[in-house]
Amino acid sequence: MKGILIPVGGSEAKGKSEKTGLDFIEEGILANVVKECGGPDCKIIVIPTASSIPRKVGANYLNAFKELGCTNVSVSNIVDRDQCNDQETLKQFQDSHCVMFSGGDQSRIADIIGGTELHALLMKKLREEKFVIAGTSAGAMAMSHQMIAGGSIKEAIIKGAVLMSKGLGFMPELVIDTHFIRRGRFGRLAEAIAIHPKLIGIGLAEDTGLVIKNDHFKVIGSGMVVVLDASELTHNAHGHLENGTPISLSNLKTHILANGDQFRVEDEKISVISIHGSIF
Repeated sequence: MKGILIPVGGSEAKGKSEKTGLDFIEEGILANVVKECGGPDCKIIVIPTASSIPRKVGANYLNAFKELGCTNVSVSNIVDRDQCNDQETLKQFQDSHCVMFSGGDQSRIADIIGGTELHALLMKKLREEKFVIAGTSAGAMAMSHQMIAGGSIKEAIIKGAVLMSKGLGFMPELVIDTHFIRRGRFGRLAEAIAIHPKLIGIGLAEDTGLVIKNDHFKVIGSGMVVVLDASELTHNAHGHLENGTPISLSNLKTHILANGDQFRVEDEKISVISIHGSIF
């Protein structure tokens, strides 16, 4: 894969940025997006499909990227699958360098874009070009193949609390959850991993993201990233329990990473590398 993924945990609890009015992402994260796609002259397309207020969200992103000096940013307000198969829409994306998925409802992204010609085009560009796909909150969660579609419980890990569906599959080795710390989502990510123990769980805090190049990851932003690795589980009875029953997991490895920390996925395992260590 030649392209780059930048999933971001969202930051709505921080309120609006004084400069941009943007709710879900800090300027520092956006600056990383611009840097990775090649600079402020690159063609960036914002996709607010997940949002219930796409025009407002799209306008906020235009203002935010403008503050960073970007000169070629547009919004593609995709609301149905027909648009994703339309040649004019595909032509708009053909020469783009970056797409940015907004927050909202990740199921809207998967239902409207998944399996369309636009989805195929984005996958092709991700494989063959230095193409950046960024997404915040719902836009980050939709990047995985096994996608968390909803559900939340803080007190325990209960079977049936998490709702899973099919995402866009840009990074099929991962399950991504966002707003991870403030909304107490450890339980639902842990259940997602209990259901799919060969995958790696990524919990992104607000104002925190990952720059993913192939299997190499680097943390950006001010918060933490929680990584759940079930590759060495010694107990997982999820498949034998009834819904509503508490789940127990043994030997679930947990890594807590901060800005600049790096790790890699290799044979479904994680190696954490200090920021003072060597680059992969």
